[in-house]
Amino acid sequence: MTEGLYELPYVPLPDAEPLGPLTVTLADVSAEPVEWLWPGRLPLGKLVVLDGDPAVGKSTLAVDLAARVSRGTRWPDGAACSAGDALILSAEDGLADTIRPRLDAAGGDPARVHALTEVRYRDNDGQLRTRPPTLGDAQWIEQAIRRHHARLVIIDVLMAYLPGKVDSHRDQDIRSVLSAVAAVAERTGCCVLLLRHLNKASGGNPLYRGGGSIGIVGAARAAFLAAVDPDDDTRRVLAATKANLAPMPEALAFRLVDAGHGCARVQWDGSSTHSAADLLGHRDGDNERGERDEAAQWLLDYLDQRGGHVKAGDVIKAAAADGIAKTTLTRARQRARVATAKSGMHDGWVWSIDSRRIHEDSEETSSHGLNSSVPSVDPSQPQGQPVTTPPLCESCVLPLDPVLSRLGERTHPTCRPWLPHRMPTPEQVYATAPRSAA
Repeated sequence: MTEGLYELPYVPLPDAEPLGPLTVTLADVSAEPVEWLWPGRLPLGKLVVLDGDPAVGKSTLAVDLAARVSRGTRWPDGAACSAGDALILSAEDGLADTIRPRLDAAGGDPARVHALTEVRYRDNDGQLRTRPPTLGDAQWIEQAIRRHHARLVIIDVLMAYLPGKVDSHRDQDIRSVLSAVAAVAERTGCCVLLLRHLNKASGGNPLYRGGGSIGIVGAARAAFLAAVDPDDDTRRVLAATKANLAPMPEALAFRLVDAGHGCARVQWDGSSTHSAADLLGHRDGDNERGERDEAAQWLLDYLDQRGGHVKAGDVIKAAAADGIAKTTLTRARQRARVATAKSGMHDGWVWSIDSRRIHEDSEETSSHGLNSSVPSVDPSQPQGQPVTTPPLCESCVLPLDPVLSRLGERTHPTCRPWLPHRMPTPEQVYATAPRSAA
């Protein structure tokens, strides 16, 4: 055995006798074309994911799709749709007051749309009981699909239908559950649409923005994002994030319009040039600005309640206790124009603001001191003298040494335990020191 390596012991599957591998030679496999429920978007016999924030209209959109299948109505891009039945598993909406009104508003045939609400079982005493279904009940879901010859199955929302012991963030758990559902989709030839909320992360690849493990979108053959149109807050966009079986389709716009009786319906509004990355960038920007402004308000209130002057370390600890990240606090301090200054040789840095300014600003603007037209004032300096705010360390949010700042450093050496401390040499200090004009 090679030194430094080790072999994992072979562990057979529980309650199974290992009999040897099975292989398939591709020469014995007949090639088949992909069959589509919605050409280029919803493949039959496969899993599809639909991501989006709450209240963006995912469930209403899914019911619109079910209504089109029930009547054989053309798809929004004009493609033909073969009529069939749909099966819905909904954990968030009532059948009578929400789903049926939405289906009627979308022009669907209620005789061809079915809801799986419970599964029956016998307890240890032989008593017949019922319980809500989960994706662990793949055999019962398959039985319901076959009973109604469903071509579309909607799981709304995915996380609500995971079995109790399944960790949605553990790839192995997710794949074990979804592999069984994917097998049902393949055997029955239906399209299974999994609805999912977005996570709280920002930026990055849209494939990683849905809640739970990456194994969820990994198991799907197509995935979509529904989000607010960056150019029109009253419009939504359905954009593809993954397409394994066809070219990436163009994004489509839609609106949620009032259908009466407190119900909304989808009104399709042509194509859109926005990609999923565009939609998430707009959403994340809005969320980031909102968090920054809330943190700035928190900071002003915190300082005002303590006389306008607080040690920087105390502010950082209090913010962390209230769930405000260091980077957000840094932006909030700049947004609120809070001054920083040394209170003494050994006393450290102090964040301060004139309490009178807060109360004066609150009379002029509802943003409570966030009016950018009002300059910040450092009470420790004479009036008329500008307040200089040094750059802050990206790790501890305390001011950087001017020499480090001029060298392009963005964190204190002691805040980078994984790197050797890189203190500037005398030559570097001399080279970067500001000089007066000759």
